[in-house]
Amino acid sequence: MAIRDIGRILAEHPVFRAFDRDAIELLAGCARNERFRPGTLIFREGDAATRLYLLRAGTVAIEIGGPQRPPLIIETLHAGEILGWSWLVPPHLHSADARAIDDVRAVSLDAGCLRDKCDREPALGYLMFKTWSPHMVRRMHAMRLQALDLYGAPGG
Repeated sequence: MAIRDIGRILAEHPVFRAFDRDAIELLAGCARNERFRPGTLIFREGDAATRLYLLRAGTVAIEIGGPQRPPLIIETLHAGEILGWSWLVPPHLHSADARAIDDVRAVSLDAGCLRDKCDREPALGYLMFKTWSPHMVRRMHAMRLQALDLYGAPGG
């Protein structure tokens, strides 16, 4: 797929609608199309966060595991949402697993390429941080609620 086509897809994605043409062109140089079949593990907790994903179709489960327990789904993501925030914060390791629930189509961005561009273009870096921060906060809130549900209230 041509960079121009990837750029169009990025520009149409809800996450990047506020980005100007120059920013989209910079991002498109780091992007590629991805497809994941149902059940595919997209990334695993502790793995290096080498890519971030803009979901175009399908459903992804964010899971955390525990000793002698099946994985617990802490969040479910759908088309129009973003997958992955660990690319932004050192040490750039995933804090959960991500698994395709059904057929998933996404555009992924190479995290190293993106970090380099953000370092060279501070305005882009700040815009990416502002874009990803609410996602990070939402994920941490979901994990907190799951922990409360899993362990219950003190004395309960």
